[in-house]
Amino acid sequence: MRIQRTIKYEADRVRGFAKEIMGVSGCEQLQSCIQCGTCSGTCPLSIYMDFSPRQVMALVRADFKHEVLRSHTVWLCASCYACTVECPRQIRITDIMYALKQRAIKEGIYPKRFPIPILAKEFSEMVRSKGRITETLLVMRLFLKANWRAVLSSWRLGLGLIRTGRFVIRHERIERRAELATMLDAAGNGQVKPKEAA
Repeated sequence: MRIQRTIKYEADRVRGFAKEIMGVSGCEQLQSCIQCGTCSGTCPLSIYMDFSPRQVMALVRADFKHEVLRSHTVWLCASCYACTVECPRQIRITDIMYALKQRAIKEGIYPKRFPIPILAKEFSEMVRSKGRITETLLVMRLFLKANWRAVLSSWRLGLGLIRTGRFVIRHERIERRAELATMLDAAGNGQVKPKEAA
């Protein structure tokens, strides 16, 4: 059994991480968090998280970048916005969770074969190259990269989709894809090139 320390020290901080996150649109109010715990109390998934939303806000503000980006909490956020609606300081907690997800994908810090970041990466790559997604191909890519055994357990569903003509594997494309790529670059999405997870 490997023993790990759980207490965090000053040396574990990555100075400036909180400022970087607060520099993302929608995350500016993080500093006004009063640690009331309303976000954790309203989150329907907080019981499954390794850090509650309140703890994530505190860790980000304290510059504990690695602890936050390696946590499962950001990936379990369902984007229901309950925390954002109930926050007495009007902090857009869901937007902060999105910023943390994007940062984790950019830096390749997420659990190997974890489906949510793989789906995000495949989705954005398909939109960038084709202009839209083909759901069947997207799901197939997700299964192959996250859990290829799941494809085998879904063979009945696949047959039913083929029979009804809903199993489309031909790429759907839009015209003027170069213009879309220019817009994505202008919006900042083109700057995030995810690394493979370690």
